[in-house]
Amino acid sequence: MAGTDQFIETIIGGYQFKGASVKIGVGMLDGKAVPGANVNLYLKMMNRHGLIAGATGTGKTKTLQTISEFLSDAGVPVLLMDIKGDLSGLAAAGTANDKIKQRYQLLDLDYTPKAFPVELLTLSHEKGVRLRATVSEFGPILISKILDLNETQSSLVAVIFKYADDQKLPLVGLKDLIKLLQYVSDEGKDEIEKSYGKISTSSTGTILRKVIELQGQGADVFFDEPSFEVADLMRTTSDGKGMINILRVTDLQDRPKLFSTFMLQMLDELYASSPEEGDLDLPKLVLFIDEAHLLFQEATDALQEKIETVIKLIRSKGIGIFFCTQNPQDVPAPILSQLGLKIQHALRAFTAKDRKAIKTAAENFPETPFYKTDELLTQMGIGEALVTMLNEKGIPTPLVHTLLCSPRSRMDILSAEEIEKVVAGSKLVAKYDQVVDEKSAYEILTDKLAHAAQQSSDQSAQKQTKKQDGGFFSNPIVKSAARTAAVTITGYITRSILGALGLGGKRRK
Repeated sequence: MAGTDQFIETIIGGYQFKGASVKIGVGMLDGKAVPGANVNLYLKMMNRHGLIAGATGTGKTKTLQTISEFLSDAGVPVLLMDIKGDLSGLAAAGTANDKIKQRYQLLDLDYTPKAFPVELLTLSHEKGVRLRATVSEFGPILISKILDLNETQSSLVAVIFKYADDQKLPLVGLKDLIKLLQYVSDEGKDEIEKSYGKISTSSTGTILRKVIELQGQGADVFFDEPSFEVADLMRTTSDGKGMINILRVTDLQDRPKLFSTFMLQMLDELYASSPEEGDLDLPKLVLFIDEAHLLFQEATDALQEKIETVIKLIRSKGIGIFFCTQNPQDVPAPILSQLGLKIQHALRAFTAKDRKAIKTAAENFPETPFYKTDELLTQMGIGEALVTMLNEKGIPTPLVHTLLCSPRSRMDILSAEEIEKVVAGSKLVAKYDQVVDEKSAYEILTDKLAHAAQQSSDQSAQKQTKKQDGGFFSNPIVKSAARTAAVTITGYITRSILGALGLGGKRRK
């Protein structure tokens, strides 16, 4: 093992940056914190994305909380996916105790409890700013990827969206899409095939079943109006602090399809609506996805490919994305390779599979003369992690076993009364909590079908009335007798007239 002096020199040389940076901890050697071996986080590179990983109880969520605090202080807005419901404490100041004081002495820092500006968001009916999006905003491509449709089915979805646009049928919620699918399969099939081509009833049936499956996971709550504007995630306070947006999704753990649907739409909307920025001194927004395995748990190949594409391109928009999960292998390899910052907390080795995963994780870190990485991964304590990031030249910094700072905000959840207070002070709640109930495709098509049914009923009634108005003379026997009588009478009248004119011929003697 290399000596302490060389270790300090290596850390100082690797973690002293020219641009804005914050101290997130100190390096450790042989299990002890080394004074002066400061590990700084380079804020300019936070749009290069990152990974925070570690077994349950090793402190990765608190690391996420601490980094969010540093970003907010620097004026960078943050979006947190709060799966476990333990991040709301950012809105309240922490409390000092002996363990925290001891940690901060080792860090050579002063511990100052502090509350941070927080906006609580929700996808359901919990307290907070409601996030919604319409089916039309997703568009046929995203909808097809979410539903895992094949090429034929995807092309049919594109036709349905085109028809909706042409006929001015707003697709707001899933009920609108379901109603339109039912319409094109039945009453409107002939109308659509005249202008858009053959419609496969089996394909529309498959699509309909998949939409109903998504609806069964509670997606109706998300697909609605008014739509959330992603620009509202990039707000700062009057004193220049970045707003920390906490999306509470504790009720989505058993509904991974809905969670991945939301995340895909959010990433796509962020990318589409954000201008190209190049290399900024500070990112415009940093997104942390806690329990990231839920995003990929039921992701199709098409969906994963879409996420990978967004990850590669959104960096130039000034947006960074961080995945927090228990094992690095929870994140697909193509995405993992795009991550510039890696903070690896301890892993547990209880089985042969665990040991293999640890060995793989160790091989993905830069080589170091100071540690046996595979052994250290199972020996680190709570609030300790292996850290490496990108420097100004985009080169990974030396791997360092780091004693991390703990949060200055509360390391616990807010009470119900405190949540009410945060929500009451929000400027966005009033903007997004009012449901817009405008006429959409469901109502328009329902009215159209009702009108068509009424017309058909009226026509049937008219035919029945005409039939009944014929009365006695509509009988075939009566009609025949009437015709015979008319011929006889006509002949009699004709003979009488001819006789009066002397043209009736000679009388028989």
